Amino acid sequence: MNVNCHTIIPAAALTLAAGQTANAETRQEREPGRPNIVYIMTDDHTAQMMSCYDTRHIHTPNLDRIASDGVRFTNSFVANSLSGPSRACMLTGKHSHANGFRSNETDTFDSSQPTFPKYLQKAGYQTAIFGKWHLHTLPTGFDTWEIVPGQGDYYNPAFILAPNDTITRHGYLTNIITDRSLEWLDKERDKERPFCLLIHHKALHRNWLADTCDLELYEDRTFDIPDNFYDNYTGRRAAREQEMSIHSNHDMDPIYDLKMLAPGKESRLLNNYISMIGRMDSAQRARWDEFYRPIIDDFYSSGLTGDSLSEWKYQRYMRDYAKTVASLDRNVGRVLDYLRDNDLLDNTLVVYTSDQGFYMGEHGWFDKRFMYEESMRTPLVMMLPKGYEAKGDIDQMVQNIDYAPTFLELAGVEVPADMQGESMVPLLKGETPAQRRPYLYYHFHEFPAEHMVKRHYGVRTDRYKLIHFYNDIDEWELYDLLDDPKEMHNIYGRPGTEEITRQLRATLRDAQIKYDDPIRLEYPVND
Repeated sequence: MNVNCHTIIPAAALTLAAGQTANAETRQEREPGRPNIVYIMTDDHTAQMMSCYDTRHIHTPNLDRIASDGVRFTNSFVANSLSGPSRACMLTGKHSHANGFRSNETDTFDSSQPTFPKYLQKAGYQTAIFGKWHLHTLPTGFDTWEIVPGQGDYYNPAFILAPNDTITRHGYLTNIITDRSLEWLDKERDKERPFCLLIHHKALHRNWLADTCDLELYEDRTFDIPDNFYDNYTGRRAAREQEMSIHSNHDMDPIYDLKMLAPGKESRLLNNYISMIGRMDSAQRARWDEFYRPIIDDFYSSGLTGDSLSEWKYQRYMRDYAKTVASLDRNVGRVLDYLRDNDLLDNTLVVYTSDQGFYMGEHGWFDKRFMYEESMRTPLVMMLPKGYEAKGDIDQMVQNIDYAPTFLELAGVEVPADMQGESMVPLLKGETPAQRRPYLYYHFHEFPAEHMVKRHYGVRTDRYKLIHFYNDIDEWELYDLLDDPKEMHNIYGRPGTEEITRQLRATLRDAQIKYDDPIRLEYPVND
């Protein structure tokens, strides 16, 4: 099915003959205590670009439907802000050091280890995943799977269907992943059994290639520049030494990231960009070139430098990212419409989240990786099946290691003792358990690597954050998130912080013992 945003087929059109589907689904899907699970995850979607969290930039009506009809987690975080490691945490319910996938650069996911889809399979669930996997192995624990190689391509992407079976599908990737997910829901699954469907999008990963029908969006919009866009990183050496700056043409490439391809212009990622747009067919490429040609001509003729160049780059980045969100939001709407029209919502948990947050110019950055708020936070909204009474905002801190135990408890499956996450089911029931953990542990392992973010670990409480950068550096940072929510002022070592520092170091040491992180042996945290 070749779907674009001018000819999207309504989800209702995928239903069976009138009068057959609703009654069948009512009988077959509403098995008490065994709700279906639809888990939609995007890549690098940040809460700042989702209007149920932040109304400054764009409108995401379909994503907002999930929050308005269900719950919105206001303190949702990841354990390692990086694509593959985050996915491994989600699947296993364990921190990166425990599941073995610490880094995209050096690790391969051990696909023989237990994951929540495997436990659900054993409990009688049908499991399927379509889209991005990014764990350097083939999926296990799924009855049906179709994944993109590595990061995948936005246009006319390849899909791996089996160990030795790869095909190319025509169209835009976000549409295609949704098409296959709806096709499986409608025609391929056994409607006598509960299901768990993972819809994993490449969007909104760098380099933000919008669908051709969305290219004109946001071109009349000037986005407000963050007030710390020109951060000078005083007192924060690791922040100063990163390579993810919008200001730098080495970090944010004018051709690869901003599409300013022109004859004779070179960049370190030129061939990568040419390869990506080279996947387009003639009509797609013609539309692409028609849109970008005048922007390219104007850019090179203007000769921008300094702050003017940085701010121009920021506006192009924001527009491209926002356009890619538009397609994602539209396709989430298709999934919600299908579930509604097929009488599935009453017995289905619908989850929308991302593998981590992202910087939209804060600190002058794009990308993620740091334990700072924009990166460690991730959006999380859910529509709940009947019997779960929570509504509106849930403020307790949750983390992506919590998804696996949540899905298992929801399905009536015993949560394995070695899972390090904590089930969110009590929160979904409207309870506020006093015993829920008072802190989150974070550990980023991938250095040296793309963007050169230093290795670091730390703890976050409801008010404070303590970070230790280690390996080729030995720097501590402490933030009071109440007084300094943008994390501009490292107060570690300042007079008056002695007691809170002592408490947080003890908490960090306890966290590393609790989660059995071997880093504690190499870099012991002392009082």
